[in-house]
Amino acid sequence: MIYIRKAQERGHAHHGWLDSWHTFSFAEYYDPNFMGFSALRVINEDTIAPGKGFGTHPHQNMEILTYVLSGVVEHQDSMGNKEQIPAGEFQIMSAGTGVRHSEYNPDNQQALHLYQIWIMPNEQNVTPRYEQRKFADQPGRHYILTPDEREGSLKVYQDMTLSRWIFAAGEEGKLSFTANRKVWIQVVKGNVVINDQILETSDAAAIWDEQDIIITAEQQTEILIFDLPPV
Repeated sequence: MIYIRKAQERGHAHHGWLDSWHTFSFAEYYDPNFMGFSALRVINEDTIAPGKGFGTHPHQNMEILTYVLSGVVEHQDSMGNKEQIPAGEFQIMSAGTGVRHSEYNPDNQQALHLYQIWIMPNEQNVTPRYEQRKFADQPGRHYILTPDEREGSLKVYQDMTLSRWIFAAGEEGKLSFTANRKVWIQVVKGNVVINDQILETSDAAAIWDEQDIIITAEQQTEILIFDLPPV
Protein backbone atom coordinates (compact mmCIF):
# COMPACT_ATOMS: atom_id res chain seq x y z
CA MET A 1 0.00 0.00 0.00
CA ILE A 2 1.27 3.46 -0.94
CA TYR A 3 -0.63 6.44 0.43
CA ILE A 4 0.36 9.87 -0.87
CA ARG A 5 0.18 12.76 1.60
CA LYS A 6 0.09 15.87 -0.59
CA ALA A 7 1.74 18.99 0.79
CA GLN A 8 -1.34 21.17 0.42
CA GLU A 9 -3.48 18.66 2.36
CA ARG A 10 -1.43 19.12 5.55
CA GLY A 11 -2.61 21.22 8.45
CA HIS A 12 -1.58 24.86 8.15
CA ALA A 13 -1.06 27.59 10.75
CA HIS A 14 0.16 31.13 10.11
CA HIS A 15 1.01 33.18 13.17
CA GLY A 16 2.73 36.09 11.44
CA TRP A 17 6.22 35.23 12.66
CA LEU A 18 5.65 31.49 12.05
CA ASP A 19 4.30 29.77 8.95
CA SER A 20 3.90 26.08 9.78
CA TRP A 21 2.65 23.05 7.87
CA HIS A 22 1.69 20.02 9.97
CA THR A 23 1.85 16.52 8.45
CA PHE A 24 0.21 15.08 11.57
CA SER A 25 -2.15 16.49 14.18
CA PHE A 26 -0.39 19.23 16.11
CA ALA A 27 -1.45 22.16 18.31
CA GLU A 28 -4.80 23.41 16.97
CA TYR A 29 -4.72 21.14 13.91
CA TYR A 30 -6.50 17.86 14.63
CA ASP A 31 -7.28 15.06 12.22
CA PRO A 32 -7.97 11.62 13.74
CA ASN A 33 -6.68 10.02 10.53
CA PHE A 34 -3.29 11.71 10.92
CA MET A 35 -2.15 11.27 14.50
CA GLY A 36 1.24 9.94 13.42
CA PHE A 37 2.70 7.02 11.51
CA SER A 38 4.36 4.20 13.44
CA ALA A 39 6.93 5.93 15.69
CA LEU A 40 6.62 9.24 13.82
CA ARG A 41 4.54 11.72 15.78
CA VAL A 42 5.35 15.13 14.26
CA ILE A 43 6.67 16.37 10.93
CA ASN A 44 6.35 20.14 10.85
CA GLU A 45 7.74 22.26 8.04
CA ASP A 46 8.33 25.70 9.56
CA THR A 47 9.33 29.07 8.20
CA ILE A 48 10.34 31.43 11.01
CA ALA A 49 10.59 35.19 10.48
CA PRO A 50 13.88 37.05 11.06
CA GLY A 51 14.67 37.59 14.73
CA LYS A 52 11.76 35.40 15.92
CA GLY A 53 11.46 31.93 17.42
CA PHE A 54 10.14 29.56 20.05
CA GLY A 55 10.71 30.63 23.65
CA THR A 56 11.88 28.25 26.36
CA HIS A 57 9.52 25.28 26.68
CA PRO A 58 9.73 21.72 28.07
CA HIS A 59 9.89 18.27 26.46
CA GLN A 60 9.98 14.78 27.95
CA ASN A 61 10.42 11.28 26.47
CA MET A 62 10.63 12.34 22.84
CA GLU A 63 13.35 12.20 20.17
CA ILE A 64 13.35 15.64 18.51
CA LEU A 65 15.11 16.08 15.17
CA THR A 66 15.67 19.42 13.44
CA TYR A 67 16.82 19.65 9.83
CA VAL A 68 17.68 23.18 8.70
CA LEU A 69 16.90 23.82 5.02
CA SER A 70 17.87 27.49 4.85
CA GLY A 71 19.00 30.06 7.38
CA VAL A 72 20.33 29.34 10.87
CA VAL A 73 18.61 28.19 14.06
CA GLU A 74 20.01 29.07 17.47
CA HIS A 75 19.37 26.39 20.10
CA GLN A 76 19.74 26.81 23.86
CA ASP A 77 18.76 24.21 26.46
CA SER A 78 18.79 23.30 30.13
CA MET A 79 21.69 20.88 29.53
CA GLY A 80 23.94 23.88 28.97
CA ASN A 81 24.08 23.70 25.17
CA LYS A 82 23.98 26.94 23.19
CA GLU A 83 24.60 26.19 19.53
CA GLN A 84 23.86 27.51 16.07
CA ILE A 85 22.71 25.03 13.46
CA PRO A 86 23.23 26.27 9.88
CA ALA A 87 21.51 25.12 6.71
CA GLY A 88 22.27 21.51 5.81
CA GLU A 89 22.82 20.32 9.38
CA PHE A 90 20.78 17.87 11.45
CA GLN A 91 20.32 18.20 15.21
CA ILE A 92 18.90 15.49 17.50
CA MET A 93 17.80 15.99 21.09
CA SER A 94 16.65 13.14 23.34
CA ALA A 95 14.31 14.77 25.86
CA GLY A 96 14.26 11.68 28.10
CA THR A 97 13.68 12.55 31.76
CA GLY A 98 13.02 16.15 30.80
CA VAL A 99 14.67 19.12 29.14
CA ARG A 100 13.81 22.74 28.43
CA HIS A 101 14.99 24.51 25.29
CA SER A 102 14.43 27.47 22.99
CA GLU A 103 14.89 27.81 19.22
CA TYR A 104 15.36 31.15 17.52
CA ASN A 105 16.20 32.65 14.17
CA PRO A 106 19.19 34.87 15.06
CA ASP A 107 19.29 36.53 11.63
CA ASN A 108 17.50 39.87 11.48
CA GLN A 109 17.06 39.75 7.70
CA GLN A 110 16.76 36.16 6.47
CA ALA A 111 13.88 33.80 7.25
CA LEU A 112 14.63 30.37 8.71
CA HIS A 113 13.22 27.27 6.98
CA LEU A 114 13.37 23.89 8.70
CA TYR A 115 11.78 20.55 9.37
CA GLN A 116 11.04 19.65 12.98
CA ILE A 117 10.41 15.94 13.48
CA TRP A 118 9.34 14.16 16.67
CA ILE A 119 9.96 10.42 17.07
CA MET A 120 8.48 8.43 19.94
CA PRO A 121 11.32 6.56 21.70
CA ASN A 122 11.36 2.89 22.64
CA GLU A 123 13.24 3.67 25.87
CA GLN A 124 11.69 5.90 28.51
CA ASN A 125 13.40 8.32 30.88
CA VAL A 126 16.85 8.22 29.29
CA THR A 127 19.40 10.86 30.25
CA PRO A 128 18.76 13.89 28.02
CA ARG A 129 21.36 14.42 25.29
CA TYR A 130 22.13 16.69 22.34
CA GLU A 131 24.03 16.16 19.07
CA GLN A 132 24.30 17.97 15.75
CA ARG A 133 26.09 17.07 12.54
CA LYS A 134 26.47 18.07 8.91
CA PHE A 135 26.47 15.18 6.47
CA ALA A 136 28.15 15.47 3.08
CA ASP A 137 25.77 16.35 0.25
CA GLN A 138 26.78 13.31 -1.75
CA PRO A 139 24.61 11.51 -4.31
CA GLY A 140 23.12 8.25 -3.09
CA ARG A 141 21.54 7.06 0.13
CA HIS A 142 23.22 7.73 3.47
CA TYR A 143 22.15 7.15 7.09
CA ILE A 144 21.23 10.15 9.26
CA LEU A 145 19.68 8.42 12.33
CA THR A 146 20.16 4.83 13.53
CA PRO A 147 19.89 3.17 16.96
CA ASP A 148 23.52 1.97 16.73
CA GLU A 149 25.10 5.06 15.12
CA ARG A 150 26.10 3.00 12.09
CA GLU A 151 28.21 4.58 9.36
CA GLY A 152 28.68 7.78 11.33
CA SER A 153 24.98 8.49 11.84
CA LEU A 154 23.35 10.16 14.83
CA LYS A 155 21.86 7.96 17.55
CA VAL A 156 18.10 7.61 18.02
CA TYR A 157 16.32 5.71 20.78
CA GLN A 158 13.96 3.76 18.51
CA ASP A 159 14.00 0.67 16.26
CA MET A 160 14.18 2.79 13.11
CA THR A 161 16.53 4.38 10.63
CA LEU A 162 16.40 7.68 8.81
CA SER A 163 18.36 7.98 5.60
CA ARG A 164 18.73 10.77 3.07
CA TRP A 165 18.78 9.91 -0.62
CA ILE A 166 20.03 12.50 -3.11
CA PHE A 167 19.16 11.81 -6.76
CA ALA A 168 20.51 13.35 -9.95
CA ALA A 169 17.96 14.32 -12.60
CA GLY A 170 16.71 11.20 -14.37
CA GLU A 171 18.22 8.80 -11.83
CA GLU A 172 16.29 5.71 -10.76
CA GLY A 173 16.60 3.68 -7.57
CA LYS A 174 14.99 0.61 -6.03
CA LEU A 175 13.93 0.48 -2.39
CA SER A 176 13.23 -2.95 -0.86
CA PHE A 177 11.39 -3.51 2.41
CA THR A 178 11.71 -5.93 5.30
CA ALA A 179 8.45 -7.72 6.15
CA ASN A 180 6.10 -5.86 8.51
CA ARG A 181 8.12 -2.64 8.45
CA LYS A 182 6.55 0.70 7.63
CA VAL A 183 8.23 3.39 5.55
CA TRP A 184 7.63 7.12 5.30
CA ILE A 185 9.21 9.06 2.43
CA GLN A 186 9.36 12.85 2.67
CA VAL A 187 10.32 14.87 -0.41
CA VAL A 188 12.57 17.69 0.76
CA LYS A 189 13.08 19.19 -2.68
CA GLY A 190 12.56 18.14 -6.27
CA ASN A 191 10.11 15.72 -7.88
CA VAL A 192 10.01 11.92 -7.87
CA VAL A 193 7.82 9.20 -9.30
CA ILE A 194 7.13 6.27 -6.97
CA ASN A 195 5.50 3.35 -8.77
CA ASP A 196 3.86 5.76 -11.28
CA GLN A 197 2.69 8.19 -8.57
CA ILE A 198 4.16 11.71 -8.72
CA LEU A 199 5.46 13.40 -5.57
CA GLU A 200 6.60 17.02 -5.55
CA THR A 201 8.46 19.12 -2.99
CA SER A 202 6.99 18.67 0.53
CA ASP A 203 4.77 15.73 -0.53
CA ALA A 204 5.14 12.43 1.31
CA ALA A 205 4.33 8.75 0.92
CA ALA A 206 3.30 6.28 3.63
CA ILE A 207 4.19 2.73 2.57
CA TRP A 208 3.38 -0.65 4.08
CA ASP A 209 2.79 -4.23 2.86
CA GLU A 210 5.03 -3.67 -0.18
CA GLN A 211 8.09 -5.71 -1.16
CA ASP A 212 9.83 -2.96 -3.08
CA ILE A 213 9.27 0.26 -4.97
CA ILE A 214 10.98 2.06 -7.85
CA ILE A 215 11.85 5.73 -7.33
CA THR A 216 12.62 7.91 -10.34
CA ALA A 217 13.79 11.50 -9.99
CA GLU A 218 12.49 13.91 -12.60
CA GLN A 219 15.04 16.52 -11.49
CA GLN A 220 17.74 16.83 -8.85
CA THR A 221 15.90 15.62 -5.76
CA GLU A 222 16.38 15.01 -2.05
CA ILE A 223 14.18 12.68 -0.02
CA LEU A 224 14.15 11.46 3.57
CA ILE A 225 13.36 7.78 4.16
CA PHE A 226 12.08 6.69 7.58
CA ASP A 227 12.24 2.89 8.03
CA LEU A 228 9.94 2.29 11.00
CA PRO A 229 8.69 -0.52 13.25
CA PRO A 230 5.29 -2.16 12.62
CA VAL A 231 3.60 -0.24 15.46
